[in-house]
Amino acid sequence: MKSGKKLLAVMMAAMFAAGTVAGCGSTGTKATQADQTTAKEETSKVEETTKAAETTEAKAEKEDLYVFIAASLKNTMEKIKETYEKDHPNVNIIYNADSSGTLQTQIEEGAQCDVFFSAATKQMDALKEGGFVVDGSISNLLENKIVLIKPKDGKTEVTGFDNITKASSLALAGEDVPVGQYARKLFTNLGTLDQVMKMEINEGANVTAVLTAVAEGSNEVGVVYATDAASMADKVEIIAEADNSMIDPAVYPVGLIIDKEASEGQDKAAADFKEYLVNDEGVMKLFTDAGFAKSTK
Repeated sequence: MKSGKKLLAVMMAAMFAAGTVAGCGSTGTKATQADQTTAKEETSKVEETTKAAETTEAKAEKEDLYVFIAASLKNTMEKIKETYEKDHPNVNIIYNADSSGTLQTQIEEGAQCDVFFSAATKQMDALKEGGFVVDGSISNLLENKIVLIKPKDGKTEVTGFDNITKASSLALAGEDVPVGQYARKLFTNLGTLDQVMKMEINEGANVTAVLTAVAEGSNEVGVVYATDAASMADKVEIIAEADNSMIDPAVYPVGLIIDKEASEGQDKAAADFKEYLVNDEGVMKLFTDAGFAKSTK
């Protein structure tokens, strides 16, 4: 269709030029040559305008990239999106931020996704076993710490994970949420899980919900990632940080998801963005500035 419009425009310009020449009649050779030159110039202008329009339209066509990210990554990933889209104007990154368990379910149920950045290996491994992940595309990129928090300047007798039951209430993510799974594993290792689960618990749908509950003072204490606590340092305080003797750090893998609806260009954009996350030094600095550590696993 584009080439047809272009041809029509050229033909019209040529017809206009021809009419001009014919109308000159016997005005002389110089006039005829001048008119022919004018016709060529007009045709050239039409061609240049058409090419410019086609170039502009091509630039306007962007590849939509669907990236599912753990809620704890959202703040940093928004900064990465801004920089990446500026350097890659043909890419439009669309984030879906939630608990990794919820994102896993959405992918399994057919939601369009090109890149999955999980807060735990469990969800990524399950998708890999289910045939949803591109072979060889998984990279363990980050690590995070589990911390116990309270509202800023809030009063509590709790001094650590070992005496958390002294709190009147606890904000804790659900069992399908990685930070909730890590917390339950930690309490199991400490031998206190049964006592903890008898507390008054406000179960959050994701780590952001837990952080918000504590920040607003709805709960006396809560369990989140170190990076989440750092992102709201004006509203929450860290009581204790789980060390490696209590539980291993949370590992964040990123991988490519098989997107049957994706175009060839979209697949390439997804692969390029994933490699950017893994290998760009500026990206890693943004993560470490936010409190993450580079994964050693």
